[in-house]
Amino acid sequence: MKRPSIRWPLPEPMKRALALAREAAAAGEVPIGAVVVKDGVIVGEGRNAPRADHDPTAHAEILAIRAAAKALGDERLTGCDLFVTLEPCAMCAGAIAHGRIARLTYAASDPKGGAVIHGARVFDHPQCLHKPEVVGGIGEVEAADLLRAFFQERR
Repeated sequence: MKRPSIRWPLPEPMKRALALAREAAAAGEVPIGAVVVKDGVIVGEGRNAPRADHDPTAHAEILAIRAAAKALGDERLTGCDLFVTLEPCAMCAGAIAHGRIARLTYAASDPKGGAVIHGARVFDHPQCLHKPEVVGGIGEVEAADLLRAFFQERR
């Protein structure tokens, strides 16, 4: 994984992902947002919605990937980048691999539930069909602050 040498200014897609994370928090969902970008244009976005949708798969990444695939008319998101505010879980990492996303950029690491540099490390398995370029730490402070505030309010 490459660590960025410069954290500011945040790329526009990560700013949008953070805005979606704030929307999720306002709706009572864990504040995670994601956007899929192709040729510099956002083609899909999502925010966590498992509670609202009564769907355990309604993670921000899954919703953004579904929207992008529909918008592009293709289940293969070749040449697309995914920006997400938290290190993806195993389910989302699997969807990223199956979607053939070129680059994953995430903000905060997730030692408890992440599966990219923590836990299952999905992309490191020989059975993984596609491994995206991974960049972590972009918007890490903002994303971590959102998550911390969200969970502190609930304790």
